[in-house]
Amino acid sequence: MEKIKKKLGIPVGTKIAYGCGDAACNIVYGMISTLLTLFYTDYAGISPVTVGLVMLVSRIFDGVSDLIMGFVVDRTKSKWGKSRPWLLWMAVPYAIAAVLMFAVPHTTEFLKGLYIFVTYNLTTTIIYTAINVPYGTLSTMMTRDSYQQDLLSIFRMIISPFGRIISVTFTMPLVQLFGDDQSAWVKAMAVWAVLAVILLIVCFVKCEEKVHIEPVKEKEKIGLVRKLKALSNKYFWCVLALWTLTVVHLTIVGTNLPYYCKYVFHNESWMYSALYFSETACLILGAILCPFLIKRWGKRNVSLAGCVLAVFFHLVVMINPYNYTWVFISNLLRALAQSQLYATIFGMLGDVVEYGYWKSGLRQASLVFGGGSLGFKVGTGITSVIITMLMSASGYITSTGAKIQQPDSAIHTIVNIYKYGPLIVWALAVVVLIFYKLDKEFPKIMEELEIREKSQM
Repeated sequence: MEKIKKKLGIPVGTKIAYGCGDAACNIVYGMISTLLTLFYTDYAGISPVTVGLVMLVSRIFDGVSDLIMGFVVDRTKSKWGKSRPWLLWMAVPYAIAAVLMFAVPHTTEFLKGLYIFVTYNLTTTIIYTAINVPYGTLSTMMTRDSYQQDLLSIFRMIISPFGRIISVTFTMPLVQLFGDDQSAWVKAMAVWAVLAVILLIVCFVKCEEKVHIEPVKEKEKIGLVRKLKALSNKYFWCVLALWTLTVVHLTIVGTNLPYYCKYVFHNESWMYSALYFSETACLILGAILCPFLIKRWGKRNVSLAGCVLAVFFHLVVMINPYNYTWVFISNLLRALAQSQLYATIFGMLGDVVEYGYWKSGLRQASLVFGGGSLGFKVGTGITSVIITMLMSASGYITSTGAKIQQPDSAIHTIVNIYKYGPLIVWALAVVVLIFYKLDKEFPKIMEELEIREKSQM
C-alpha cells in the first residue's frame, strides 16, 4: 500500500489542463443539455412527446452504463494508468457521434425517433460515459490531498463553463451564419467537436496518475455485491443528490431559456446567448473566489450559504419574470450564489472516495465517480423528459424553422417551468447540505487511514 503524501502541490498548468478535459465534455454535452431539445422540435420537426420518450427510455441504459464503466476503469491496465487513457481512446469517437446527433434524416416520425434514440445513446450512454467516468476518477489518481482535490475541482468548474459558453452562447449566431436550417446545426456541431478533441488531448498529455493503491493481496477477488454495498454510504448519497440537483438546474435553465427568450421575450437571436454567457461568467467568477472562502469556512458551509442565497435571488426573479433586464440582473446574482456548490462538488466526491475507503476498506474511486456521472445524466435526462412532457401537454406546436404562434397555455408552461423549477432545486440542496458533515470528520479519517496503511506496509 502506498503512503499518504500530504501537501503535494499540483502545478497550475496541470490544473488548467485538467479543467480542459471537462471543458471538452461541456462543449458537446452543453449542447445536449441545452439546445438539443430546441433543435429536435423546431429544426428537425420531431414532437416533444417523441423527444421525451427517447430521453426517458435512455435513462434505463444510462443507469447501467455508468456502473459498468466504473468497473471497466477499475480493471483497466495500460502504460498511462487506469483513467487517463480513456480520454485519448474516446476523443475522436465522441466528436463523430456528436455530429451524427444533428444529422437527423428527413423521414417519418418513427424513423426520426429511432435515429435520435441510437445517436443520442451512442453519444451519451456509451461514449460520454467512457470519457466522463474516467475523467472524474482521474483527479483522485493525481493526488489524495483533500485541498489539492478541492483546487482541481475549482479549476475544473472555472474552466469547464468555457466549453458551454463556446458552444451554447455562440451556436445560435453560428447557426444563423450558416443558413439557420438543419445543415447549419450540423456544421456548427462539427466546429465544436474538433475543438473538444483538442482539449481532451491536452488533458491527456498533461495529467498523470500518481496514486496507485491496490488490494494488499493482488489476487484478492472482491465481489460485485460487496463493492456496491461499500459504495452505498450516507455521504455518497448526499453528494450524488447535490450533483444531480446542480445538473437539474443547468438543464432547466439551459433547455427552457431558449424557448423563454423566443416566445416570452420574442427574441431568438441574442437574448439567450447574452443571458447564458453572463450567467456562466458569474459561475466562473464565483469559482475563482471559492478557494479563499473554503480555506476559511470549509466546502460545506460555503456551499450551504450559497444555496440559501440562490433561493433568495430566484425569489427575486419571480417578482417580475416578464422583464428581461430584471431577469438578467437577478440571474447574475443567483449564479454568483450557486457557484460555490458548483466549484466544490467534485472535491466532495473526492472526499467521499476516502470516506468509503476508511469505512469499508475498499478505495473505489471509479465507482464513486461513476455514480456521480449517473446522477449527472439522470438529472439531465429526467429533467428534459419532464420539460418536454409538460410542453407537449400544454399544446406546444413543433416546426421545422417556420414562425409559429404558440398557444397561451404553452407560453404559460414555459414561464412556470422557469419560475418554479430552480426554486425547488436550490431549496432541496439546502436541505441536503444541512445533513452533510464530512468536512469536520475528514481530517481524523485521513489520519486513521495513514496509520492503517503504515501498518500494512
